[in-house]
Amino acid sequence: MKLFHLGAAIALSGLMLAGTARAEVKELRVSQQFGIGYLPLQVARNKGLFEKHAKAEGVDDLKVSFVTLGGGASTNDALLSDSIHIGTGGVAPFLAAWAKTKGNLDIRGVAAITTMPIALVTTNPAIKSLKDFTDKDRIALPSVKVSIQAVTLQIAAEKVFGPGQHDKLDGLTVSLKHPDVYAALASGKSEITAHFGAPPFQQQELLLPHGHKITDSYQALGGPVTLNVAWAKASFREQNPKVFKAFIAALREADTFIAAHPDEAAKIHLIEEAGSANESLVLSIIKDPESVFSVAPVNTTKYGDFLFRTGQIKAKAESWKDLFFADIHGESGS
Repeated sequence: MKLFHLGAAIALSGLMLAGTARAEVKELRVSQQFGIGYLPLQVARNKGLFEKHAKAEGVDDLKVSFVTLGGGASTNDALLSDSIHIGTGGVAPFLAAWAKTKGNLDIRGVAAITTMPIALVTTNPAIKSLKDFTDKDRIALPSVKVSIQAVTLQIAAEKVFGPGQHDKLDGLTVSLKHPDVYAALASGKSEITAHFGAPPFQQQELLLPHGHKITDSYQALGGPVTLNVAWAKASFREQNPKVFKAFIAALREADTFIAAHPDEAAKIHLIEEAGSANESLVLSIIKDPESVFSVAPVNTTKYGDFLFRTGQIKAKAESWKDLFFADIHGESGS
């Protein structure tokens, strides 16, 4: 199911929601993907913060289950089918789900997770700019056309090739999980020559022979932008106000912990997500001034405005508060 064709799933989900209100869930199901962009979730899970704050709200013995998904399309599929309660991932697939369900399921943002740049890295020495990609190149990213990487590539392409040319490079993109792309580039034997990825994979790829950056999200959008957010159906928030509140409180405590204990946070990332990154690299990313771990979204409407202008979503947010539930409206978001 493609992210922009969710009608059947929405109708089915609406039927499943019919009936009386339920008691708060005893098992919270949350999706995650790969990389340091999910560090607050990893810290909260490792330190039992979701359960701690649920208990403080009067929900004892909450079980929290995590499912790792490969991209935004599968995240939205899982959310619409009620396989998960809260989805996490890039801003672009969240915005598509928000626009498609506006006025029915009313999916909205729960909180931002991280604000950090994502980069387009290539190991092809002949490629110096977006104009140098040819039909022989393949650009890997989590979900073709749907992921935050795919939309950021479109924004960057429009700047280089001009209005109406935002999809100029879409034909070169392929869907692949971040760890698999890094392995492919490291092997030097793959048709994949570039990766629009995320930390720490992009930093690792820059260390490969001929690895170099073409652009990143901060360059494409003219400043810091939130990478990952959490989103959910309005019905879940309405039926589970205590668990919902506990989830946000856990993220806030995790953010505070990361700021105060970056060294331990780096160790937690390596425990929670086994990979090839080393501790010093992870720590350098966490301590990078461009990496911000906060529930406050940053410039999310820039992505929304682009998707609306190019006809990829059919609703326009007047402000970031249109996109997120009121629980974080007190934040200095954008």
